[in-house]
Amino acid sequence: MTRLRRGISRVPPDERPEYGRAANAAAAAIEEAYAERRTALRGRADGASEAADVTLPGRPTPIGTIHPVTSTTRDICAAFGSMGFEVVEGPEVELDRYNFEMLNIPRHHPARDSFNTLWLDRTDEAGERPLLLRTHTSPMQIRTMERTEPPVRVIVPGKVYRYEATDATHEWHFSQVEGLAVDRGITFADLKGTLYEFARRLFGEDVRARFRCDYFPFVEPGAEMAIAWDGGPGGGEEWIEILGAGMVHPNVLAGVGYDPEVYTGFAFGIGIERIAMLRHGIDDIRHFYANDLRFLRQFP
Repeated sequence: MTRLRRGISRVPPDERPEYGRAANAAAAAIEEAYAERRTALRGRADGASEAADVTLPGRPTPIGTIHPVTSTTRDICAAFGSMGFEVVEGPEVELDRYNFEMLNIPRHHPARDSFNTLWLDRTDEAGERPLLLRTHTSPMQIRTMERTEPPVRVIVPGKVYRYEATDATHEWHFSQVEGLAVDRGITFADLKGTLYEFARRLFGEDVRARFRCDYFPFVEPGAEMAIAWDGGPGGGEEWIEILGAGMVHPNVLAGVGYDPEVYTGFAFGIGIERIAMLRHGIDDIRHFYANDLRFLRQFP
């Protein structure tokens, strides 16, 4: 408004009377509109302050929670970390060499059929596809041994991918923790003791463990571990498989430059979602990835 009045100095003398009247009218209209709006807003604020109880607590702000798969991963890593295992991570896009070849699964090996691999659409000079979405986190065991002298104690958590139909117990992507220990004089008794201690920390002191023979190309002998515990399925009488394990195959040790006559070791693989399902009584793995907040809010 001050600018409107000051602007008259730049108006030709014969037009100033008309300009002044217009400027004064505009200024008066603006001031009147401003006063009316200020009065209306003050009245609204006064009414609100009378209706609101300022002693009431404010509205809570929702906060997020840790995903059950993440919390289970942390618990598993903490259990093995307390036993001297180091946590390492690796690439999710992997080379065939690390995912299969150096794990005693050469090309055309029948064991490859069980992995339902997702290959990347890139070929090498021989026309082969060398890149894939890793089917397990075991490749990092090879990468770790290649750059580390024994003793080795590592666990490898991470995502893995397999081309398969989804149902209550299967997903095309899921989480695993692979473990590896290599040193002089490691025996199957060390494997059993380590995994039994892990089960006790995750499921309680009353857990019972059972090992039965199984086949995995990168270990010899191989075994599956099942557990039962008070309050578990079947009233604690039902055995539930939770992982596969075994002594590292001599071919795997030799492939990374370890002398299998000097060094031995054990390896294991755990499905993290399976552990979370057992701990929390969840019956469908798909719940973890449905992004249903009603489900996720159950895990504060």
